[in-house]
Amino acid sequence: MNSPYLLGIDTGGTYTDAVLFREGEGVCAKAKSLTTRHDLSEGIAGAADAVLGRSGIAVSEIGLVSLSTTLATNALVEGQGGRAALVMIGFGPQDLARDGLAGALGNDPVIFLPGGHDVHGNETPLDLAALEKALPALAGSVSSFAVAGYFAVRNPAHEVRVRDRIRVATHLPVTCSHELSSKLGGPRRALTTLLNARLVSIIDRLIGSCEDFLGRRGIAAPMMVVRGDGALISSAEARLRPIETILSGPAASLVGARYLTGLDRAVVSDIGGTTTDVAVLEGGQPRLAEEGAVVGGHRTMVEAVALRTYGLGGDSEVHIDDRGLEARFTLGPRRILPLSLAAMRHGAGVVAALEKQLRASHAGRHDGRLALRTGLPDAMAQGLQPQEQALYARIGGESVPLNELLTAASQKAVLDRLVARGLVHLVGITPSDALHVLGRQNQWKVDAARLGLELAARRRDGAGKPIAGSAEELAQKIVSRLTRQSCEAVLAACLAEDGAEAIDPAVSMAVDRALRRTPGITRFSISLDRPLVGLGASASVYYPAVAEMLGAEPVIPEHADVANALGAVVGQVRASVTVVVTSPEEGCFVLSGGGESLRIAGEAEALSAARDRASAAALERAGIEGAQDAVVTIAEEIDAPQVEGSRRLVEARVTAIATGRPRMAAIG
Repeated sequence: MNSPYLLGIDTGGTYTDAVLFREGEGVCAKAKSLTTRHDLSEGIAGAADAVLGRSGIAVSEIGLVSLSTTLATNALVEGQGGRAALVMIGFGPQDLARDGLAGALGNDPVIFLPGGHDVHGNETPLDLAALEKALPALAGSVSSFAVAGYFAVRNPAHEVRVRDRIRVATHLPVTCSHELSSKLGGPRRALTTLLNARLVSIIDRLIGSCEDFLGRRGIAAPMMVVRGDGALISSAEARLRPIETILSGPAASLVGARYLTGLDRAVVSDIGGTTTDVAVLEGGQPRLAEEGAVVGGHRTMVEAVALRTYGLGGDSEVHIDDRGLEARFTLGPRRILPLSLAAMRHGAGVVAALEKQLRASHAGRHDGRLALRTGLPDAMAQGLQPQEQALYARIGGESVPLNELLTAASQKAVLDRLVARGLVHLVGITPSDALHVLGRQNQWKVDAARLGLELAARRRDGAGKPIAGSAEELAQKIVSRLTRQSCEAVLAACLAEDGAEAIDPAVSMAVDRALRRTPGITRFSISLDRPLVGLGASASVYYPAVAEMLGAEPVIPEHADVANALGAVVGQVRASVTVVVTSPEEGCFVLSGGGESLRIAGEAEALSAARDRASAAALERAGIEGAQDAVVTIAEEIDAPQVEGSRRLVEARVTAIATGRPRMAAIG
């Protein structure tokens, strides 16, 4: 029997990619389509239909569909996501000051409840009075809830009770911290849970859009999603734990890079529309972040590849500081809609607005910048403040120049909040527009890009001179800036791997002299000890120059533009369960994790029971996550020092890992 075809889909901030793959044949077809944020199924259908059309295969020959995405990563980098309420059980307000929890919470509501457990799973009585009082108001003002209990990883009973009560009262999604991590560290577990709750609606829409497309096309294959560690998870589980899909796209690209290049040692840098992701391959495998993935400045408890994500991409916002004698440029971290793309997708109004601004005798403060709705359903706009609602109504269905929209300085902050909610796109010049002006990209509207850069070029620096003599000159400055910031991103990631994180390439004079090849009595140089693999649609444009500046061998593999989608279909399911054994008193041992707490007499018996429980739970979890014929490996960490001449178990961690290829639909 022939092996089935595997359909890989990657939904990025700008493009949705699709590949058709078959064991023994490799990539059979690939295609791209613009990501349509208002209705993700349009972009998915555009890419998938194109790849199916080019291959000519019947949909009945598809055995698996796998999805990778940068939407969760982008949402955290850009500060987007739904409004979530955090319920803290057994914690106090002082705990918000730990692990960046207060900053992540922002203006979202938090409720503190008496309760929680101790390290051995013994409870402090739970009091739901504060929750009952708050629920009626919260039901209409938040989109989800996050619940974190003190030592819930040792006994999740209070989290479960609170979760069930919230679901009955509000019918909204609820995330519990014990469902996401078995590690201690309550505030960081609460942070991870809060971020998960904010992402539920984003990932739910994505998976629903993909399922709708598959249903319309009659594709009955199982659907998987790439996790942040590169493993696969069933779409149903990804809906419950969307935080695990942060770094999904980058993780998939690393799996794809290894497959495409065969390299065991490399620095891999993937540039998209919103972010640049950098990681190191060692021994053919990406290293996992021991302390948890860092995204958007938040240290989470999510097991993911050890990489650095930077708000730098083809659609990065261009910031121009014209106060000095020479204008300075910086890019990102926010993604905006390129003028060339906005003009293609939203009609002639964009070009007309830019032409009007160019004809004006005086430059406007916000020339070349517009706002338009993203097209999200009205339900996503719940909970807007009156000022936000009024500004949102003024934007309406067409793009509006910021010069006309912002009639008071205070409205800029209001607009930024609408952008952070994912309700409004800012439109302006980006590196993608610069490439259109330079003739290196041509898929969108070149005239809009040129008008935007002409408007920006006429701005004057501190010496009273225009910041650029032409649109082309400004475009080259923007491209050069992206090349330089890409170098700094790659260097920062590599220095962190080397334990030299204190060196900041963006401000180091030595690094600056090395990258510029500055002549002098003392000459600085810099190089990488392994090839630089460039991935992404624009990798072939930027990364030869980036590699040259870094003294590295450039590797831009065939299919570098769809490495994420390819990585989505060549990975495995991997489920990990940790059972902890502690000894609260001599001769008595407590098992936590993988189920309810259990007391057992005898250390050997407790460790044996922990192995059995971890193995069974890992196999069950792997099956739920979509694995077929999974196999288990076990690792143990036992802390048992000698105390007054006798051995005393402090803690034992038994971890079972079940791995296997995903189940596939029968074909033929």
